[in-house]
Amino acid sequence: MFTGIVEELGRLEHRSGPRVRFAAELVLSDGAVGDSIAVNGVCLTVVDRGSRWWEADVSDETMSRTTLGRLSPGDPVNLERAARLDQRIGGHLVQGHVDGVGRVVAPAPDLRVEVPAALMGYCVEKGSVTVDGVSLTCFAIDDARRCFDVAVIPHTAAVTTLGRLAPGAPVNIEVDVVAKYIERLVTAYRRHEDS
Repeated sequence: MFTGIVEELGRLEHRSGPRVRFAAELVLSDGAVGDSIAVNGVCLTVVDRGSRWWEADVSDETMSRTTLGRLSPGDPVNLERAARLDQRIGGHLVQGHVDGVGRVVAPAPDLRVEVPAALMGYCVEKGSVTVDGVSLTCFAIDDARRCFDVAVIPHTAAVTTLGRLAPGAPVNIEVDVVAKYIERLVTAYRRHEDS
């Protein structure tokens, strides 16, 4: 579980088959093999590490369903360690399980993102969404164009990849997990009532 508050801007060093190496420092300060680190919102497991790098094995499924497969060596990435329950949660509850890949329509500070139609039902005015691992608040929901806006403050633009995204750039989207659970429960309840 994560919070969507990016701790460090790392970078992809290289990829060899399923093994991916990232350059980082802060997220390794108390980290060990087996720990979870979110990379652009994707939960990965540390399988090897050094003082300024760590590696993860990334499945073909994850590569194809997220933007990780599109990264090139040197590309910056948003990094966050798994949340600790004895600390404040500054963003919202984030699983690190990407629901789909969106596309930047307009850059920060008024970042507009187009998402797959299936995700629009989870996007609500003043609701939480994660864009490349960053916890943000939706507004200007446009169902017809399948997009929403998020305001990116200068600090967030500077310390994450969001300030560098140009129109057309793909981004990982994770919608609010609570909304997904509610939908599942309501759907099951309605089926039961209809039978």
